[in-house]
Amino acid sequence: MINVKVLVFNPFGENTYIAFDDTGECVIIDPGCETATEQEELKVFVDRNRLRPVKIINTHCHIDHILGCAFVKNYYSVPLAVHKLELPLLSSAAQQRAIFGLEKGDTADPDFFIEEGDTIRFGGSELVVLHIPGHSPGGISLVNNKSKIVFTGDTLFQGSIGRSDLPGGDHNLLVKSIKDKLLTLDPSTIIYPGHGPSTTVGEEGRYNPFLS
Repeated sequence: MINVKVLVFNPFGENTYIAFDDTGECVIIDPGCETATEQEELKVFVDRNRLRPVKIINTHCHIDHILGCAFVKNYYSVPLAVHKLELPLLSSAAQQRAIFGLEKGDTADPDFFIEEGDTIRFGGSELVVLHIPGHSPGGISLVNNKSKIVFTGDTLFQGSIGRSDLPGGDHNLLVKSIKDKLLTLDPSTIIYPGHGPSTTVGEEGRYNPFLS
């Protein structure tokens, strides 16, 4: 069974997730911890629960989701995985910081690439990669059907979907990707989005106005 801890970080209210199981191994999804205080919050949770981070996974590489990647990668000596189509976004991290008035900071390079159908393993658990483009070219979701959970990044939210007016965005492709790959999951699957509260596949399939 996968346990999930959400930590809300940075001025964008970004959800950073720590997914772990009974072995103590964990993966850190979209580390957005920007300040020393936020970094300490993440460290305290990991230490108090005696967790062992083994991988960092980015659902996509907009600045609010990568602010803590360098810290987590260096502090825990763990590899970072992204979809290769996110490399242009990752390489523009400095420009993204400047646009939003953020202080300069380090950027972490990916150690390996992930794509549709890949399996991310930690402890006795696994997360399967779904490629969900439309918010960004290499946007992914991470699903575990046994625990009935899916991390959707900025593709699908409670009552909304990701914006598609940023470079590389495509509204029609985003909606199609969500309908084909996310709404076909078990309706009781819990959605852990990149911002805001969790929801379920069934709720979004029935009530999300962008998917009607």
